[in-house]
Amino acid sequence: MQHSRRTNPYPMTWEVPVAVTMAVAFLLLLGIQAGRSGANLLAGNGWVFVDRRELFTSLPGIVGGHADAGVSGVGVAATPTLMWTCIAAAEAAMLAVLVIAGRWAWNRWGSRRMQGMATREEAEATLGRTRLRKQAKVIRPDLYGRGARR
Repeated sequence: MQHSRRTNPYPMTWEVPVAVTMAVAFLLLLGIQAGRSGANLLAGNGWVFVDRRELFTSLPGIVGGHADAGVSGVGVAATPTLMWTCIAAAEAAMLAVLVIAGRWAWNRWGSRRMQGMATREEAEATLGRTRLRKQAKVIRPDLYGRGARR
C-alpha cells in the first residue's frame, strides 16, 4: 500500500549492484581460502592462511586440487577430498551469512521498507508515560511545580 503512494526521486544506477556483486565475490573467494586453510588444519598442518599477495594467484592451484597452493610452510597438504569438503562447508556458512545479511539489508533499505514508523521504544521515549512523568513540572506546573500543593 505504501509502496504505490511514494516515488523514488533517485533512479537506480549501476554502482550499487556492482559493488554488492564484487563484495559477494570477494567473500566467496575468502570462503574458498578459509576452507582450504581449514582442510590443512584438519590434516595436522595448523591454521595457515594464504598471504595477501597470493590471495588471487593461488586460486587456480586450489581449484586444481592442491591444498598447498600459495601457502608456505605446509608439510603434508590435505587430500583433495578433505579440501573440497572443507571448502563446501566454508562456502555454505558464508552463503548463509550472506543470505541473512541480504535479507536484513533488504528489510532495512529495500523498496518495500516501512517508512516513517517508529519502534515501540522510540514511541514510548517520545510520547509515553515515562516522558510525561519526567516532564511533569513543565507540563503541569500547578500540580508538580516548585510551590505546588498536593
